[in-house]
Amino acid sequence: MLFDDLQEQLKTNEPDITTIKNYWKSAGLEERFTQLVSQSEAESFWQNSAQATLLKELQAIRTKREQYIYVTKTYTEALELLDLFKEDQSELEKLASEIKKLRKGIISFKIELLLNEEQDHDNCFLSINAGAGGTESQDWSEMLLRMYVRFCEREKLPVEIVDYQSGDGAGIKSATLFIRGKNPYGLLKGEQGIHRLVRISPFDSNKRRHTSFAGVFISPEVPEVEITINSDDLRIDTYRAGGAGGQHVNKTESAVRITHNPSGIVVQCQNERSQGQNKEIAMKMLKAKLAQKAKDDKNAKAASIEKKKIEWGSQIRSYVLHPYKMAKDHRTDIESPQPDLVLDGDLMEFIEAYLIWAAQEKA
Repeated sequence: MLFDDLQEQLKTNEPDITTIKNYWKSAGLEERFTQLVSQSEAESFWQNSAQATLLKELQAIRTKREQYIYVTKTYTEALELLDLFKEDQSELEKLASEIKKLRKGIISFKIELLLNEEQDHDNCFLSINAGAGGTESQDWSEMLLRMYVRFCEREKLPVEIVDYQSGDGAGIKSATLFIRGKNPYGLLKGEQGIHRLVRISPFDSNKRRHTSFAGVFISPEVPEVEITINSDDLRIDTYRAGGAGGQHVNKTESAVRITHNPSGIVVQCQNERSQGQNKEIAMKMLKAKLAQKAKDDKNAKAASIEKKKIEWGSQIRSYVLHPYKMAKDHRTDIESPQPDLVLDGDLMEFIEAYLIWAAQEKA
């Protein structure tokens, strides 16, 4: 029945409407709009040296507010009209095209609202480093690598592994992904932090429970003009690429490792066949990390995540597979009783919750 189909379609957008409303409230946009309107209507406003900036901000929030009112109001009206005409096939057919248009508008506005910072649209590098614990943490790091690759596949974000350092016996010591497409940095920036796994170890003959840690670090790709690097500050080493199953192995020293001496930042790339290509990608990674460091320093984030130890007490998210099943983000308190699905790349609920939480922290 057309009525049931349209009702189900609108129901699938209910979480999106909830996300939009929660973000609008958390970001304090309504309060800011009221404040700016009040300021602009004051007699002394035209003497304010920041009037141009304030008017620009007011116009931006006003546009978003109009979209917000339209989307939330139209969604409610669509539900009411659907119920009103549930026995009228001709009216339902007219509603069908409007509902299709509305649903696209809801998704588009949600993404625009959540990902509103300039760098959110940038390509990014995502690095995973195993914590202390040898094989356990290295195996966990490889599980995280698979999780992010699966997420990118789900969201149709082109992804490639630009560096892969095999673990001792199993897993990986580290790996770096280069992710392109629509809003990759904005979607993944909240994944930066320490990730903890609790499970019965497949490497323990006594089947004991183990806790493992891995660090995830995100850097947006930056334009060439933004970062200038003194070549005297660099140490460039070449080596043979290596990896499990021969996939990342070659017989020449094509892999490149670059150390930026002033900051201590180290990047490496071994994905491409030629040393020149690997050096070019490694330099992009270095510039991205230096830009992120400069941003963190400017914002006085002295305790940036890369300086934290990859250990207990600093994790942003836990994935418990035993004695119960639960994935929990410790910033937003969002939980999933199906960590296996999360580890298969089903991350969007956690990502949206983080963006709402982050907006609330800034408000």
